[in-house]
Amino acid sequence: MNINFVKLITKYSKFDISNIKLASKKYSYINPYEAWLKDLGIENKKNIFWNLSSTELVDHAIKYENTQFSITGALICDTGKFKGRSPKDRYIVKESETSHNIWWGDYNQSITEEVFDSLYQRMIAKANIQDRVYIRDNFVCTYPKYQYNVRILNTYAWHNLFCHHLFIRPTKEQLKCFSPQITVLHLPNFEAKPSQDQIRRRNFTIINIAKKTILIGGTAYAGEIKKSIFTLLNYILPIQHNVLPMHCAANIDKRDPDSVALFFGLSGTGKTTLSASDKRNLIGDDEHGWSDENIFNFEGGCYAKVYGLTKLDEPEIYEAIHFGTILENTTLDQDTKKVKYDDPNNTENTRAAYPLHYLKNVHELDMGGMPKNIFFLTCDAHGLLPAISLLQKEQILFYFLLGYTAKVGGTEEGIIVPKTTFSPCFGAPFFPLHPIYYARMLQEKIEQHQVHVWMVNTGWVGGPVKEGFRIPLKYTRRMIKTALHDGFQDITFIKTDIFNLYIPVTSPGVPQNLLHPKDSWQDPEKYMIKAHGLYKAMEKEYSQYIES
Repeated sequence: MNINFVKLITKYSKFDISNIKLASKKYSYINPYEAWLKDLGIENKKNIFWNLSSTELVDHAIKYENTQFSITGALICDTGKFKGRSPKDRYIVKESETSHNIWWGDYNQSITEEVFDSLYQRMIAKANIQDRVYIRDNFVCTYPKYQYNVRILNTYAWHNLFCHHLFIRPTKEQLKCFSPQITVLHLPNFEAKPSQDQIRRRNFTIINIAKKTILIGGTAYAGEIKKSIFTLLNYILPIQHNVLPMHCAANIDKRDPDSVALFFGLSGTGKTTLSASDKRNLIGDDEHGWSDENIFNFEGGCYAKVYGLTKLDEPEIYEAIHFGTILENTTLDQDTKKVKYDDPNNTENTRAAYPLHYLKNVHELDMGGMPKNIFFLTCDAHGLLPAISLLQKEQILFYFLLGYTAKVGGTEEGIIVPKTTFSPCFGAPFFPLHPIYYARMLQEKIEQHQVHVWMVNTGWVGGPVKEGFRIPLKYTRRMIKTALHDGFQDITFIKTDIFNLYIPVTSPGVPQNLLHPKDSWQDPEKYMIKAHGLYKAMEKEYSQYIES
């Protein structure tokens, strides 16, 4: 049911949006999946809301949950105690079928089948006494050959709306014969008993690969749903289908269907921002697979960071924030109902969740051919790396396994100065197999298809934070555009000291001082000392993956 939010604003007054009551059609309480619910253990059928529309879910969120509208119609939601993922509270069930393949350690902590079964039964018992339970049927993976059916149970309407936006929405015909292959239970108000359940805290995400079942409890941060499913796919796809899963954005030239580009990067490096372009169509902004046939999106929506969002710098994302969009942990001016995107008091990890079709420039197939260019993005707050460099064969494996960035002081609790951060494959918390497994797959595909691989620094030059300056977004866009259009073909590249990177002597429309980091520092000797220190840390990090 379509709702014209502008008319609602006019009807109920310009700013007092809290009084709006959405008109929605009668809810359907008839559950066509009695057998599935019985197997799951759900006895209270009257509280089940099955595949509600986005309008109905917004209606429920406003009526029953602590949410409100912004002036544009976006749904403002707060995740409570947890404003981000809790990677140290994520576990994988250790069982005979899959345990020998898992890269056990800090990223992949083990938990027993007995603990999983106990939590599962208690979560079902909790779901049975909830006033409202929302069930959502979705797909993951746009390429039908590798598509999986996912059924998600939520106890909050806005989380169910998040799943509606982020994953692939089946048609009415597809829903008639939908049978889940992956099941997710998400109960934010269910907490574990750490001593009994042998886990660190009351919140948890537990992935049972053999059963293709995920349990999430004690946290309302919606990103846990998205990334736990991604983790499961990162095991299934390479092991069972020889598909490389990637934590990256992807886009394609509007006029050249063979010009696909991939953007790898940790949070805050510009993955979503740089993949959004008025000259190219977005395939997806975060998770993709590289098969023998194509590049395909895992999802049907975006989960974009919006801290500091402006219409000038990120117009595509800015315009996607309207009725139906979820705004997570943003601050709202209660007088004007305008979002204060630059307010860090709640968290800097503010996000918008919306379907891909909310964007203007989206590739209709959500998949493309083989990539011609790959960009490794790093936000180097130390100011040591060049703005753009072309990686040679031996460097691709090195920098992919490092997954380097440097977090800025103040963006996370306890970080005062830039913090060197490594996350192999640009997303270690999401990869259950050893990093070298994914890195070798990537290397083989790059060599097979002769892909150009670039490293792009979206961070600082001329010195670290507070001494140097951040590379303006417009110049980063220009360098990427030049790379995409083979504009560096006739430009000379020189090899840098220490990092052994090949950088262009010039880049059209980009100031010279951005290209050569050593020359941009007032004290070149200080640059050399800092660069040697960083490279030594890189070599140490790299050695553990090659030698293990």
